[in-house]
Formats: sequence, structure tokens, C-alpha cells
Amino acid sequence: MTYCIRGLDPAPFQSLYGLSDTELAKLGARRVVADSSPGVPDRIELRDLDVGETAILLNYEHQPADSPYRSRYAIFVREGADTRAQFRDEVPAVMRQRMVALRAFDADGNIVDAELAEGDAIEPAIKRLLGSGAADYLHVHYAKYGCFAARVDRD
Repeated sequence: MTYCIRGLDPAPFQSLYGLSDTELAKLGARRVVADSSPGVPDRIELRDLDVGETAILLNYEHQPADSPYRSRYAIFVREGADTRAQFRDEVPAVMRQRMVALRAFDADGNIVDAELAEGDAIEPAIKRLLGSGAADYLHVHYAKYGCFAARVDRD
């Protein structure tokens, strides 16, 4: 079984790039300058920002399903990111270097299984969860802060 981990589409965020700090604050967002790497994981390019790069920290609805599991939380998007990352049968470094929570959802947006994994254990967990037949897709969350990282689909 093959899978694909995709970053977020940059289009909904591009109107935020270049806004002043005051304008971002009015939208409930703020600009963050990466002061260490790893440290600021971008959700579009699926990589950690380099020191000095800027990100927009905002609230994002990552699980819009009409179910009890509808969810939104804080995410970082690199200011200026315009290309959505896609990793086929590969776990990006930004995830491998962190403990992640893998949440398996059915077609109705209900959780059917979940697993914690890190490093080399992430890929087998993805294959196990997607291979069970009950899962339609996965969400990856960074376990420490609970932030949405990316979606995983069968490819």
C-alpha cells in the first residue's frame, strides 16, 4: 500500500503574507520569527523554518467534518510559502524528529483508531492504520503541543 502526506494548500493563507502585525492581530493571528531550528514547523512545505524565517501563527480548522471530531487549532505557515509539499511513501523530516499522534478517520469524519509514533516507527504505523480498512484518511498531530501537522491519504 502506498500513501501520500500533503501539506496545506497555500491559497487560503496568501492574503495574510505581508500584513502588518496590527492587521494580523485583528484576525487573531501573529507573525513569528524562527529563532531555532527545528522549532517552527510549517504546514504548507512540511519543513522546519530556518532561523530568521517568518511564519504566521493562526487558528485553522483542520477537521471540518460534521461530526463530534470537528476541530481547529493553532498552526504555523511560512510567510511567502506558495508550493504545497507532497511526500509519497516518505515521512518528512519535520515529522520524523517529533513524537506524533496519528488519528485514523472514517469517511464520516469519526475517529476509528489512533496511535503514537516517532522516528522510524511512523511509517509502519501509517501503513497499519490505513491498511486496516476502517480508515479513510489520517491526520498527523505533533504530540507535544497537539497541533495539526498534515493529512495522509492512500495514494
